Amino acid sequence: MAKSIKEDYTHSDAGISGQYKTWFLDYASYVILERAVPAVEDGLKPVQRRILHAMKEMDDGRFNKVANIIGQSMQYHPHGDASIGDALVNLGQKELLIETQGNWGDVRTGDEAAAPRYIEARLSKFALEVAFNNKTTNWQLSYDGRKNEPVTLPMKFPLLLAQGAEGIAVGLATKILPHNFCELIDATIKYYKGKKFELYPDFATGGMIDVTNYNNGIRGGKVRVRARIEEHDKKTLLIKDVPYGTTTTQLIESIIKANDNGKIKIKKVTDNTAAEVEISIDLAPGISPDITIDALYAFTDCEISISPNACVINGQKPEFPGVSDLLKISADNTKDLLKKELEIKLQELQEKWHYTSLEKIFFEEKIYKELEKKHETWEKVIIAIDKAFAPYKKQLRRDITREDILKLTEKPVRRIYKLDIDELNEQIKALEANIKQVNHDLAHLTEYAITYYEELLKKYGKDRERKTEIKLFDTIQAKAVAIANTKIYVNRSEGFIGTGLKKDEFVDDCSDLDDIIAFTKSGIMKVVKVADKVFIGKDIIHVAVFRKNDERTTYNMIYAEGKKGISYAKRFNVTGVTRDKEYDLTKGDGKSKVHYFTVNPNGEAETIKIILSPNAKARNKELEFSFETLDIRSRNSIGNQVTKYPVKSVRLIEKGKSTLDKRKLWFDATFGRLNTESKGIFLGNFDGDDKILIIYKDGNYEITGQEITQRFDGDSIELIEKYDPEKIITAVYLDNEKLQYNVKRFKIETNTLNTKFLFIKEGEGNRLLKVTTAAEPLLAMQSGRGSQIRRAKIKLNKVVEVMGWRAIGNKLTDFSKSDQLEWVNPDSQTLQKELFE
Repeated sequence: MAKSIKEDYTHSDAGISGQYKTWFLDYASYVILERAVPAVEDGLKPVQRRILHAMKEMDDGRFNKVANIIGQSMQYHPHGDASIGDALVNLGQKELLIETQGNWGDVRTGDEAAAPRYIEARLSKFALEVAFNNKTTNWQLSYDGRKNEPVTLPMKFPLLLAQGAEGIAVGLATKILPHNFCELIDATIKYYKGKKFELYPDFATGGMIDVTNYNNGIRGGKVRVRARIEEHDKKTLLIKDVPYGTTTTQLIESIIKANDNGKIKIKKVTDNTAAEVEISIDLAPGISPDITIDALYAFTDCEISISPNACVINGQKPEFPGVSDLLKISADNTKDLLKKELEIKLQELQEKWHYTSLEKIFFEEKIYKELEKKHETWEKVIIAIDKAFAPYKKQLRRDITREDILKLTEKPVRRIYKLDIDELNEQIKALEANIKQVNHDLAHLTEYAITYYEELLKKYGKDRERKTEIKLFDTIQAKAVAIANTKIYVNRSEGFIGTGLKKDEFVDDCSDLDDIIAFTKSGIMKVVKVADKVFIGKDIIHVAVFRKNDERTTYNMIYAEGKKGISYAKRFNVTGVTRDKEYDLTKGDGKSKVHYFTVNPNGEAETIKIILSPNAKARNKELEFSFETLDIRSRNSIGNQVTKYPVKSVRLIEKGKSTLDKRKLWFDATFGRLNTESKGIFLGNFDGDDKILIIYKDGNYEITGQEITQRFDGDSIELIEKYDPEKIITAVYLDNEKLQYNVKRFKIETNTLNTKFLFIKEGEGNRLLKVTTAAEPLLAMQSGRGSQIRRAKIKLNKVVEVMGWRAIGNKLTDFSKSDQLEWVNPDSQTLQKELFE
């Protein structure tokens, strides 16, 4: 078997030296074929196949001790009981082929199964139906030659994709991710019908998965898997599941490590896992839950990346197909097996029809009386019976054999009633109907295979719905969510910055992932990584944490070039640089000097007074200059000349206002994020103090700031827009207790940020149906069905007064399941419809 992997390899030397040349190749071939990589035909590794075969031999419908199953399997598997036991537990934990009883461990927590003598197992009904058929199984001798074992099981289901597989061989590895049971059946049926299908992984541990780069499960692709994290309140987060291949213990350890390294800041993490996974995280005071959720995904095992690598044994050689190819191979294999089963069944039915027809003729035509005649020998009796059948042989579908006649003579000769003949006739009719049906199924094999899979789905698909949510993940920038875990200091005169200069001037808190930007008196700018001590240049005038792609922070600067002493003014942004490179922001003659430098977060342009040197030849020794007269240009620009005379000092006269447009914000419902990159729905132009209004489908509203790091659940939002405290909110909601629609109009009266306030009547089943901030909301209502349809349009601002936000509201109409409510003049909610529908 192993030699099939070698290509025309022959022993060139004899004796021990010749053996050494092949030992490693023999070993590698054995590991690949017999241990680590599953067969494409049944999706099983040899140890798994031998366990299932042993369990089939033991099967009597009752549970067996796992220790006994291991012992039975050792007749076929030439390895120790531990390896068999581990493989058996792994199969049992997949809850597909094996029914388990007792403590089989928990893949979510990493708890191990109890000892084999304490736990029990038996084959599932599903396994008995799809994996076994002695008549279509190819057999081989076991390793010791004492018993027969299956080469592969006649698997009529894409088991390899349902269970997944993982193994490391010599020079090869396989990692096939598990897929959803029902989706595999649906995809197989689509393949039979010639339709396109897609397959994506599904994990028993739940969570969320981004399959953007799955690449059909081929080597080189990857998926990102996340645990589901909920904000229980502003101080507590709950992790509700674990990523595939990770345990709660590993997850908690990664969280503690991230906290110890200063990547996140939490007070406590508690494992409350019981029937369901729940890990509680208590946040440190003042720490944002949204940023912490992002940091958990960025720095802990709450998000992992998995790289699939589909490798299977096909024809005694390793192959690397995609998951769609694996499904097609399985579907074709199932079709072939179903054909074999039908052909075997047809042959058996025809044999039974033949013998039943013989039996009918034997008794109906009284041929059995030949047994009563006195023939000289038994052989002559057989010949006489064969001659008696001669007139009826044309009714049969094959020749009568000696064995047929012998079988007839073994039947007890008794008085034959008409009822007996009638019963034989009924049997023949039933057999002919069955033969006709089998021939029909063989002629329509694809339809037969589709029906087979439809029956599997009907019988075994319950409670096997997808557990892992397919979702697009946003890319989390580690720098943006890293907690400030260190401090940066500066020694301005000597030109050093760093985290180790604790005796010098404190600049700011930062994380060890940040970059630091610094400017010197000579006009040199440099961006460096956070470090213990870094030299920038003498006479540092500004140090700060560097924000890449920041187009709003504007630097205003006046400098004198060294040769002629001419002073220039310039305004510039720094959006991106090469780390550790020196940038000269002056004219570049090496003796330039910065007179004035400010940093303006929103492009503010101040007015200054320039005082010239007393020795200057200029008549007017004081000049006023406004940076508002300058455009924001490249940092490499020379700037505009301010004065050609020597400058003594520069003083601020008046602080400036922003010269930039208001900040434009969009909301991307796919990721639940605010952004400035024109992704999603435009929310408006924002000043620094402007807020955002969010109205949720559960009847709560919330006012938030503009922080890009906020996370929202797009599916739960009914309306999101720039907050205007003067706007009136009109809401229609269901009062489930009274089965009526209520309407209310109100202004927001609360000022607390990032807190939800319920503005509809509290009660089970109450829910918000429609909401708008339009000045004149017009609601179209339709009720009834068919000829009983009634339509109406209501100007809600005319019939409902503005009330307090806590008010229940006025009754609009009684509730009916057939009711339809729509805004006629939606204004802002047109934007919401595009966003959420």
